[in-house]
Amino acid sequence: MKHAFRPPGHKIHISRLLPYLRNRRVLAGLGIFLIVLASLITVQAHRNQGNQPTTPAPQPATAHQIAKKQRHVKHQLHHYLKSVTADGTTSVSFYNLGPVAGSAAAKSTMATKFYKSGVLATSANAHTPEVSASTYKLYIAAYLFHQHAAGLYTWTPTEEDGFHRMIVNSANDFSEDVVDTYGPVALNDYLASQHYYSPTFVSGEAATTTAHSLTLVLRDLATQSGSFSHAKDQQRLLSLMKQQVYRTGIPAGAAAAQKGTVVADKVGFLADTNNDAAIVTLPNGERYILVIMTHGHEQTGFSGFPRMAKIATHVQKLVYNPSIVKGLSK
Repeated sequence: MKHAFRPPGHKIHISRLLPYLRNRRVLAGLGIFLIVLASLITVQAHRNQGNQPTTPAPQPATAHQIAKKQRHVKHQLHHYLKSVTADGTTSVSFYNLGPVAGSAAAKSTMATKFYKSGVLATSANAHTPEVSASTYKLYIAAYLFHQHAAGLYTWTPTEEDGFHRMIVNSANDFSEDVVDTYGPVALNDYLASQHYYSPTFVSGEAATTTAHSLTLVLRDLATQSGSFSHAKDQQRLLSLMKQQVYRTGIPAGAAAAQKGTVVADKVGFLADTNNDAAIVTLPNGERYILVIMTHGHEQTGFSGFPRMAKIATHVQKLVYNPSIVKGLSK
């Protein structure tokens, strides 16, 4: 009787392995094999990692690269200022002051290098004498502060009130009394000694000055230098300039460029003349001076102030675009 064919089984019974597992040499050899295999796998893994392309860490810009970018930004700014002053009815002066001490900008090494005081300063038509309107009151403040520091002037409640109204409301009575009291010659001589524009005051004529000269007086004010070395007087003027009520010029333009920007400025308006001279502080602590003097274009009242606001917005966005420093820091 034939039996059905049964294929051989493919499972190896554990009993057949026991003799080998009891053999120490076989176990040792197996262990060595496994160790060598693991080592080979580890070495190959390290080789594979070594062959992977590595991305170099970003390096900050060199001094040459920073200077190149500064020239580029300054060129763009100067080109813009030339375009807005081309018809001769506008004067503009820009000066970067550098950051406020302790501010976020001051703590940034790259920002401190790029916005080093004065390195981006430029202007257009800024040395042409123009009707100053009430911006001349900054010169009145400078002269009185000089007199006060020399012990020749005292701040009585009456003087303090007149000075407050002169800056905040642009009232004329106080400043005109100062000119009458000390005389145009003494005032002009003092302005000349400080390298400001002179003669600003000529009897029977409207006061004149330049955008460049107003930049100089604001730079002294911002840095507590020259006429403004007396800290209390300097802070008094800056505080009042932040409160002045005509804010549709540079203050409006700076705020449009970046919310939270603070502007201390002195405006001037007379006939078709609209002027604004400002110290601007950005939320991160960067500071700059911007002076804009305008006339013509059939301006009346404050109709030229939106024109100045537009210039201020463009200047601030161009110079203080956050991508500039970020790009240099990579």
